[in-house]
Amino acid sequence: MPTNLILRKITGPRAIAMWDFSWIERRWPGAGYEDWDRALDELQERGYDAVRIDAFPHLLAYGPADKDWTLNAVWTVHDWGSPAPVKIRLLPALTGFIRKCLDRGILVSLSSWFREDTGNVRRLIHTPAEMARIWQITLDHLAREGLLEAIWFVDLCNEFPGPLWAPYFVNEPPELGWGGWHTSRAWSWITESVSALRRAYPDVAFTYSFNPGEETLKGGQDLATLDLLEPHLWMAAANHNEFFKEVGYDFPLHEHHGYLALQKNALRVYRARPDYWLAALRGQIDEQVRIARRFARPLVTTECWSIIDYKDWPDLDWGWVKEGCEHGVELAVASGVWVGIATSNFCGPQFRGMWCDIAWHRRLTAAIKSAPLASYLHAGSCSAALHN
Repeated sequence: MPTNLILRKITGPRAIAMWDFSWIERRWPGAGYEDWDRALDELQERGYDAVRIDAFPHLLAYGPADKDWTLNAVWTVHDWGSPAPVKIRLLPALTGFIRKCLDRGILVSLSSWFREDTGNVRRLIHTPAEMARIWQITLDHLAREGLLEAIWFVDLCNEFPGPLWAPYFVNEPPELGWGGWHTSRAWSWITESVSALRRAYPDVAFTYSFNPGEETLKGGQDLATLDLLEPHLWMAAANHNEFFKEVGYDFPLHEHHGYLALQKNALRVYRARPDYWLAALRGQIDEQVRIARRFARPLVTTECWSIIDYKDWPDLDWGWVKEGCEHGVELAVASGVWVGIATSNFCGPQFRGMWCDIAWHRRLTAAIKSAPLASYLHAGSCSAALHN
């Protein structure tokens, strides 16, 4: 069994923000990331000391280092990434950004949403061996640049095998996309790719992140295969998206009717039964605590706790969103099993209504970073705990 490599770089929990692919896509004036120094300074000002970004490993593997890539918009109504086609040059941007994090003592977690470029090169990832190869190319490059010390862990695919982010993978049965990581085919992909990377980089922590709603223990997989577990948990997704169903939100990518439904109904639905909705969130968190303790694994959650999709828009109030997020942070902190805790998946400068409340961020990040860890997560304890 692997040891808990993620624990080697920390003495306590980290407050982590998800900057996904926005860190490089949203660089036009006013988009939030046009000045990395300013954005990272503001992140530190709010108390965060870790960030999760898309490393675009497929672009690094399938093109020359100085290639300009045009990325298609995955959606036009949300404020993560670009709402229109956007041109990026991955290098030296990736190394430059990570070096700025390293200079500030901010740990970087690498992930990938496998964004679609105009040539759709992500479709070349046909096997778990190829998945491992493209990530090894990325880590090789960072090693040559002396940047591995800045890397906290690597999440090989965001919310695998959701079809938006893993279109190269066909599950068995095929309809099991979101939350379908537990099938024999998906689990083989996970374990084979992680094992190959671990042979190349035994001192790097590897995992796959999972989306809400899955039956985490279905099939009896040994989750200790992963160095950490990265569940994405939201109150609104509990009980098979019960909150969203009451609101009338159906996850549109290119039409505004979803945000119109949120505008009309979200605050009302939440305020009608806040205790009920927060209890649903608690149920999800309690389940993840049981799983973490069973497999003696640390948890990191970077997408959470209240609602999945939201933004600055007329009549969209951030107050109730922050209320749910604060409740989730309090529960995660009290559990002692989370080593990385986000305050929401809106923790970026493009979400002004959330970003501007500096005191709120500082209060939550202070609680996160002062939280005690469960005894099995103390340095040197986790490997032994696996065999108890």
